[in-house]
Amino acid sequence: MTLDDGPRNPGRAGEPSAMGDRQRSTQRDLERYSGLFAERTKVMRSSAMRDLMAITERDDVISLAGGLPDTSTFPPDSYASLMQTVAANSCARALQYGPTEGLEIVKRTVVEVMAAEGMVGIDSADLLITTGGQQVIDLVCKTLIDPGDVIVAEAPTYPGAVPAFCAYQADLVQVPTDGEGMRVQELDGVLDGLEEQGRRPKFIYTIPSFQNPAGVTMSLERRRRLVAIARERELLVLEDNPYGLLRYEGDPQPTLRELDGGNFVIYLGTFSKILSPGVRLGWAEAPRPVLDKMNIGKQGADLCSSSMTQHFVAAYFEQGRWQEYLGSLNEIYRRRRDTMLDALAEHFPHEATWTHPHGGLFIWATLPDYIDTTDLLARALSESVAFVPGRAAYLDGRGGSSMRLNFSGVSSEDIREGIRRIGKVVREQVALYGTLTGLPPADRASEPAPAPPDERLADVLELPRRARDRGAGAGGA
Repeated sequence: MTLDDGPRNPGRAGEPSAMGDRQRSTQRDLERYSGLFAERTKVMRSSAMRDLMAITERDDVISLAGGLPDTSTFPPDSYASLMQTVAANSCARALQYGPTEGLEIVKRTVVEVMAAEGMVGIDSADLLITTGGQQVIDLVCKTLIDPGDVIVAEAPTYPGAVPAFCAYQADLVQVPTDGEGMRVQELDGVLDGLEEQGRRPKFIYTIPSFQNPAGVTMSLERRRRLVAIARERELLVLEDNPYGLLRYEGDPQPTLRELDGGNFVIYLGTFSKILSPGVRLGWAEAPRPVLDKMNIGKQGADLCSSSMTQHFVAAYFEQGRWQEYLGSLNEIYRRRRDTMLDALAEHFPHEATWTHPHGGLFIWATLPDYIDTTDLLARALSESVAFVPGRAAYLDGRGGSSMRLNFSGVSSEDIREGIRRIGKVVREQVALYGTLTGLPPADRASEPAPAPPDERLADVLELPRRARDRGAGAGGA
C-alpha cells in the first residue's frame, strides 16, 4: 500500500489548510494508514488511567482514579533550593547525556532505599536506572516476551501493566487474589495446567505489598512459597514494589527479592511514590544476564534517563531527610485512607464490600454484580467524579462490578464529597434494580448463588464489609 503524493487538504496556493481539517480523521485516512500498522497494534490497549487524565484535569472533577501521590506536600522552597544546588554544582553534567545504566550517584541512593526495606548488600552494578517504574515493565517484556508467550499475574492486576503485556502480544493468565494477596496455593495448579499444554511462563508478575488495584498484601507464608516455586521451576518473578515504604499500620513483610537473594526475582522500584512521579525515575535490580539485555533494550528506547532529574534526586537524598518526608506522607495518606473508609461506610449501600489496605494508595470496592462500573463511570462523570472501572485490571472482561479508588491524591474534603457522589449514583442503580425486579435489594440473599467462576481464573475474593471502627481488615501484612 502507498500513500498519496498529493496534498491531503489542498487550499489556495501558498496557504496552509485549516487546523481543524488536518485534525479530522476520515475513513479515507484510516484506509490510507491501516496497511502500515504493525500486527501488534491490533491487540494494543490504551491505559484506563491515561484515558481519564484529560477529563480528570478539569477543576470541577474530583478524581479518585489516578494513582497520584500528593506532590503539593513537597515544599516549593526545597524544590527551588535543590535545583539551585544542581545548577551550581552539576549544571553541565545535568544537561548532558548520561550512561544508559544510570549515574552512580543515583544508584547509591537506590541501594540506600532498598536497604531501608531490608535488602542489604545490593551491588550497584546490578542496577539499571529507568524512566519510571513503567519502563521496567516494558523492558522486561521487550527482553523476555515473544508473541504468544505466557505471563502469569494476579487477578486483578495493575491496570497500567495490561497495555504493556498486550503491546508485546503476551497471553496473560491471572491467578485469583484474596485478602492475603495472590493465592499462591493455586499457582502450582495453574503452572501444571500450562505445562500440560506445552507452555511455560516467561515470568510471574506480582505486586506483593499494598497491591494495585486491590490494596491487599501478600502474607509471609505465601511469599516464601512463591519464591520456592520460582526456584523449583526456575521461573523468573517480576516483583513490582512502588508502595512498600507507604505503610500505615502493621509490620513490614520481607520483599521477594530479600527472600530470593537475587537468583530469580527481578525487582522493580521507583521514586514516583516516595518523592515525585515528575522526576520519572525508577530502577530494576535483576540477575546480571537479564539486566544486560534490559540495558540493550533501553539503549534503543531512550539512550538514558534524564540526567537532570537524576542529579535532582541525588541532591535530594544527599540532604539525608528523605525518611522524614516519607513519614509525613504516610501520616497524610493514613488519614485520607481512614476518611475514605468512613465515607464508604456512610455512602455506599450495604451490598457493597471493600478492602482495608494497611498501606499504599488504593481501595478496591465491589458492588452488587448487577452493576457494571464501566457504565457507572459515565454516570459518575456526570456528577463530576471519577474512578477506575474494575475491568481495566483484567484481560478477559472480568471485574465488571468492581472499582479502584485512590485516596492519596486529593484532600479529605474531596474524598468525602467524591465518595458521596459515587454513592449517589450507586444507590440510584440499586433502586432501579429493585424497581425492575420487584425485589428489595436485601432479598437477593435468598436467590440461588451464581455458578462459581473458573477456579484458575476466579475474581478477587469478596471481602467482608469494612469500616475503620471494625478493626483491621485482610489487606495487611
